Amino acid sequence: MQTSTIGVLLMAYGGPGSLDDLPGYLADIRGGKPTSKAVLNEMIRNYTQIGGKSPLLDITTKQAEALQNELGDGYKVYIGMRHWSPWMEETVRDMIKDGIKKAIAIALAPHYSIMSVAKYQEKVRAGLEMFGGDIEFEFVNSYNSAPKYIQALAERVQDGLSRWDVSERDNVHVIFSAHSLPVRILKMGDPYQDQLFETARLIAASAGLPESQWSWSYQSAGRTPEPWLGPQLEEHIKALAEKGIKNIVSVPVGFVCDHVEILFDIDIKAQALARSLGIRLERPPALNLDPLYIGALADLVKERIPN
Repeated sequence: MQTSTIGVLLMAYGGPGSLDDLPGYLADIRGGKPTSKAVLNEMIRNYTQIGGKSPLLDITTKQAEALQNELGDGYKVYIGMRHWSPWMEETVRDMIKDGIKKAIAIALAPHYSIMSVAKYQEKVRAGLEMFGGDIEFEFVNSYNSAPKYIQALAERVQDGLSRWDVSERDNVHVIFSAHSLPVRILKMGDPYQDQLFETARLIAASAGLPESQWSWSYQSAGRTPEPWLGPQLEEHIKALAEKGIKNIVSVPVGFVCDHVEILFDIDIKAQALARSLGIRLERPPALNLDPLYIGALADLVKERIPN
């Protein structure tokens, strides 16, 4: 029988709240390594084109509020960021002060990797150590096949296809994508790519897409010399153009809300490339506050709390 408040920690990557935040934000991502002026200026240009800041915090806050309403009494939902305010460690401090003894931690990234979700979890443990807490955290490692999450994305596919006349829809190609990571994770036995491919197959099946009508690509690879998982979205679009594809729906499955990897990398950069190749590219809305996605998060919490 539940007798005390259960904490729910939504963990996200973080993003700059203004252009002035960019130098510090990039420094944190790069582990304190200096950012070249050229890269900083490029990032300033990119963020300027999407409104001068990341919408991640605003949307994550609203997702947390929606989840709180879905869960109701007996739960308190918090948010913590890996690379910007509100810092994960400080959110853990707040949970300790609130007297939370048991908590469920969910990354707003459905696919597990030791280079992504595991890093979020390390921040939580660091917060407990830093502030002397004894909260019993249960981590949700992944939820790449959660039924409501899959259903929500299948509806995005149908939304995208519906933007063409019925007679044209069989000729529309769907690209699923997620953030690239270094290729070396494959040798480490990391489950990231396998989980992504499973998600794509489940969405395609739910949306009724034949194998010939969808494909996979990665996007937003980092700026390091080592090889990253591919094909990259831009190169994949070029390859599809060479095959005569003229209509594309982009459905990023690894991102659960709008931020720079969607608003710039897809809506501006990939869109410009598509236009230059004579391709019509459509992107349905990100999950954001979709009730199905919020319901998927609520299910993850409730599954871990005994009646």
